[in-house]
Amino acid sequence: MTGPAWLQLAAYLAVLLLLAWPLGRAMAAVLEGRFTAGRRVEAPLFRLAGVDAAREHGWLAYTLGLLLFNGLGVLAVVALQRLQGGLPLNPQGLPAVAPDSAFDTAISFVTNTNWQGYAGESTMSHLTQMLALTVQNFLSAATGIAVATALVRGFARHAVQAVGNVWVDLTRITLWILLPLSLVFALAFAGLGVVQTLAPDAVVQTLDTLRWEQPRTDAAGQPLRDAAGVVLTEPQQARTQTLARGPVASQVAIKLLGTNGGGYFNANAAHPYENPGAASNALQMLAILLIPAALCFVFGRLVGDLRQGWALLAAMTLVFVLAVVATTSAEQQGNPLLAGLGVDAQAGPLQPGGNMEGKELRFGIAASSLFATITTAASCGAVNAMHDSFTPLGGAVPLVLIQLGEVIFGGVGSGLYGMLVFALLAVFVAGLMIGRTPEYLGKKIEAHEVKMVALALLVAPLLTLGGTALAVMTDAGRAGIGNPGPHGFTEVLYAFSSAANNNGSAFAGLSANTPFYNLLLAVAMWFGRFGVIVPVLAIAGALAAKKRLAATDGTLPTHGPLFVALLVGTVLLVGLLNHVPALALGPVVEQLQLPGR
Repeated sequence: MTGPAWLQLAAYLAVLLLLAWPLGRAMAAVLEGRFTAGRRVEAPLFRLAGVDAAREHGWLAYTLGLLLFNGLGVLAVVALQRLQGGLPLNPQGLPAVAPDSAFDTAISFVTNTNWQGYAGESTMSHLTQMLALTVQNFLSAATGIAVATALVRGFARHAVQAVGNVWVDLTRITLWILLPLSLVFALAFAGLGVVQTLAPDAVVQTLDTLRWEQPRTDAAGQPLRDAAGVVLTEPQQARTQTLARGPVASQVAIKLLGTNGGGYFNANAAHPYENPGAASNALQMLAILLIPAALCFVFGRLVGDLRQGWALLAAMTLVFVLAVVATTSAEQQGNPLLAGLGVDAQAGPLQPGGNMEGKELRFGIAASSLFATITTAASCGAVNAMHDSFTPLGGAVPLVLIQLGEVIFGGVGSGLYGMLVFALLAVFVAGLMIGRTPEYLGKKIEAHEVKMVALALLVAPLLTLGGTALAVMTDAGRAGIGNPGPHGFTEVLYAFSSAANNNGSAFAGLSANTPFYNLLLAVAMWFGRFGVIVPVLAIAGALAAKKRLAATDGTLPTHGPLFVALLVGTVLLVGLLNHVPALALGPVVEQLQLPGR
């Protein structure tokens, strides 16, 4: 990596830490119910909904509440898409979304995946963008934080059955965490030039009009002249262009803060109306990891030991830095095939050098590589460059980050509970090595918890590899592949990795807006989300019912460098081993083929 790239990474991590610390403290107060100023607002809402805020639920009731809540969300989003042609705030007169696409999009936004098989500006009305998609950006993020909070309560409590009140948690998270942060970031983005309006698309006269007067010519191509010798010209005609616009800044704020990633425009964060320049780009990258980083401090505060939160944050940051270095270095080296053709890929006064294909000039390689790593380390599908145009190794790093389960910071809530699942596995492995019953934060990790851990860790790989195999074995699946060979295989593998792990970014090049892919990816997204949430909440209930054990000389410390190394090793080994054969068929073999072409 170059010096400026290192400086950018260091500045990013420093600002992220400075903001995440106080945010974590405020979030802990909200989640523990210590934010008393909000009680006057909450009370009438709970009475209206018939919710007893003082009554807490066991893990099964908590789970059923979340499934019901999100299931109703799917129905609402489908209905809004199918009826948008007759609903208000549709200045472009866009028709109803096709049934298979509407179903896929509803599952996508409810599961916090935000996979988009459509172009937003030409498919969704203003009302659908706001009432269906933006609302689910809030609610899906609140769901992830609620699950993480329930699991942390399982560690913090002892000899009880309850893990919290699902309706109280969802309400408080939305009202006092997501809404205030989104308001601040939306105003900042609008100030930096991100579009925010309810007006219809703008039709403007282009600069080409000034050059539209063309000379009239004869059959031989010679200009025609009048009697005075003046060249005759065609009459000037105005050229126009339609510029899509809408309530973008408000959606961009929560799409990033909630690690959702669904863009208002098809080009997502590469679109100048969604991400105008360097300042907005830096703020967007900061927004993606802000809440996931803060949740590490929330974890430390709720379990009464801040060192535990620091340990998780250290493990996440270590892998993240390695990923940024690998991605940026691969992209800055460029494509050796172009160098062999005599193309100058070295950085200079007139060019940035390296692999600039698929990247915006206003961001460059370093900012594009950092953004790609951030968005795939988190479960956020926002992109400011096309990952399909990355070098094989540069594109492999975001793919691997997704396949690790997106626990390197991860999504809001999902990153924390995913990393805690790996932590339970790590202490289980350590217990086997020393012949001692594994413990974590004073709770014995026994057969039931290990079975739930295994289930949570195997769901996404089964969906990823099974879906990829089905796609490349069938005519309907192969029909969507835009590139032959290993690169085309990587496009399919990336799509199912993104869906099953609820990331939502696309490798591009795959025509996925077909009934086959819409249905198959929807199944992967739904079970990739709730196939993990259900065992995680089961673990939360089991841990809450256990008694707390006093630490002894034989207890494995889970806050020091040794545990951080053990946790990182567990994440890399378990996360990668499931996908190594598939990676070998895609980006690895593509990289090996480069020098010989």
